[in-house]
This record gives sequence, C-alpha cells and structure tokens, in this order.
Amino acid sequence: MNILIADDEKPLTNFLARGLRAEGYECVIINELHEVLPYIKKHSPKIVVLDRLFGSEDSLTIIAAIKALPAPPMMLMLTALDEVSERVKGLQAGADDYLCKPFDFDELLARITALRRLLGTAEKSPQNTLSFAGLELLLEQRIAMLKGEELSLTKIEYELLLYLIENQKKVLTRERILSRVWQTHSDPNTNIVDVYISRLRRKLDSDQTITIQTLRGTGYRLSLSST
Repeated sequence: MNILIADDEKPLTNFLARGLRAEGYECVIINELHEVLPYIKKHSPKIVVLDRLFGSEDSLTIIAAIKALPAPPMMLMLTALDEVSERVKGLQAGADDYLCKPFDFDELLARITALRRLLGTAEKSPQNTLSFAGLELLLEQRIAMLKGEELSLTKIEYELLLYLIENQKKVLTRERILSRVWQTHSDPNTNIVDVYISRLRRKLDSDQTITIQTLRGTGYRLSLSST
C-alpha cells in the first residue's frame, strides 16, 4: 500500500518511512507543504500521514482540496497542537484521524491499520497475564516468571520482554523496539537494542525451550528453540 509521509521534520519522516517500509508499506517522503497536493493529484496514495504545521504554514489550508479529489486518500494528521479545539479543527477540516506528537510508533501503525480497514482490511487485542512456553508476565505486578521462578529484570529489560511476548513469533524491527521501549523516533546510532537483547538472552539462558532470534537485517523474534 502506498503511503505519503508529509512533515517538515526530516529525522522523523526518515524514521517513520524506515519503520513503515519494514512493515511492508511503500512510502514517499515530502518535506514541503506546497509539494503535497500536486503529488497526491498525480500519484493517488491510499493514505497520507500529514503534519499540521510546516513552519508557519498550516496544512489545514489544503485538506479541502485533497478531499475534493475524485479518489481522496485517507488522512492521518500529526501535530504538536494537542488542545481539543485544535484536534476538532483538524477533524472538521476533513482529516480522518488525528495523532498528537510525541506518539508511539505502534499507535501510528494501529491507526494506519484502522484506516486500511475503512478502505477495506483487518486487526487484534490484549489481556492481564501474558505467557510464552514456560515464561509468564504478571502485568499488574510487572513481574516475569520463568518456570515458576521470578526473573530479576530492570525496567527496560521488562519492557523489552513484554514487547517481545506481546508480539511472540513476530519479527520486530529495531525501529519498532526503539519507539516502544525507548520511546524515541530517531536512531541513536548505538547498539543499545543488541545490548539489551543479549542481557535478556542471558537471563533466559536457564530455560532451553525459549530463544530470542536475531534475523540479520530484519530484527528480533521470540521463538521456541529447535532442540
């Protein structure tokens, strides 16, 4: 599916495009507001992720023209203007959804999935105890148990393990892990994800049935050992 990401923050657009491409989307980046409408007219993207403010320019000024097109895209507006009145303005102008900065990459993905459903697609749900093989997370207590024994985890290690179990058997990219666990939208150019994956592996080492796989160039996945 073709997604246009239009925002004047280049580090953010690059990060989002990398993450969305890893999820299988085709992405185009535009950093100038005056280029948005001509691109949409010519290429008809299915979804537009549009920043509210480009410097002093307000993208609300082009939404009516976008929505008047023969096959208008679904529009997810991003903004640092989080007042209710500003969100209402955006929705009344024609945006299909509104997401305030800073946001979690997973929430952005979920909202894009919801917009896809409105175009014609599907999604998933949560609970209070999560488990994988002999590993169990007690969510209210924020405790991890392995074969009945409590694991000693730091806050970051727990958040990383929680994210892996929530997405068990799925491959998680570094961008998604950084966004969810470290809540950053830019790559810190360190191997911090690898370091914490290694720590978790050592703590899970007493159990021979669970492993965290590294898929080179793709990401990480919690899975069963093939022993």
